[in-house]
Amino acid sequence: MTDTIEIPGYKVGNWTVDPSHSEVSFSVRHMLISKVRGKFEKFDATFVTAPNPLDTTVSATAEVASVNTNDENRDGHLRTNDFFDAPTHPTLSFVSIGVREEGGDYKIDGDLTIKGVTKPVTFDFEFGGFGTDPYGNYKAGFSAKAEVDRNEFGVNWNAALETGGVLVGDKVTITIEVQAVLQP
Repeated sequence: MTDTIEIPGYKVGNWTVDPSHSEVSFSVRHMLISKVRGKFEKFDATFVTAPNPLDTTVSATAEVASVNTNDENRDGHLRTNDFFDAPTHPTLSFVSIGVREEGGDYKIDGDLTIKGVTKPVTFDFEFGGFGTDPYGNYKAGFSAKAEVDRNEFGVNWNAALETGGVLVGDKVTITIEVQAVLQP
């Protein structure tokens, strides 16, 4: 039996992303001394909230060609087969397989596909709340974060440094900030 949780303001229905108030970003170690951050400018997601919040489902995509790290040369390299291979694999995707509560925190388990490779990933989920915007739209806000090993997805290009170590770290942190709109 699945536990049922109560969330004030919770409504059952279909939700879509408000892209002007949402972001899909990532960070990775560079030269082992700092982090490079980037984001995907074009993304979409659908959330279906069920009577029991733990039965909510998520389906999301991001367009690889929209990657933006504020460096055109690096962004171009990220689109090649060395990294995401945008011509062959134009999107990244995530499909949830379950939501659970663990020690008072929420987790979203699902399948993440990068460069045609699908692996299970768990996002830590932080719920922000519900509210109605000035235009009468009912919205929900939340954050999600996961760490993945890029090598598991076939994203394994790297370069050795003269001082030791490598140019790009293996662990990538994916951070999602979303404001979703309940559909009529």
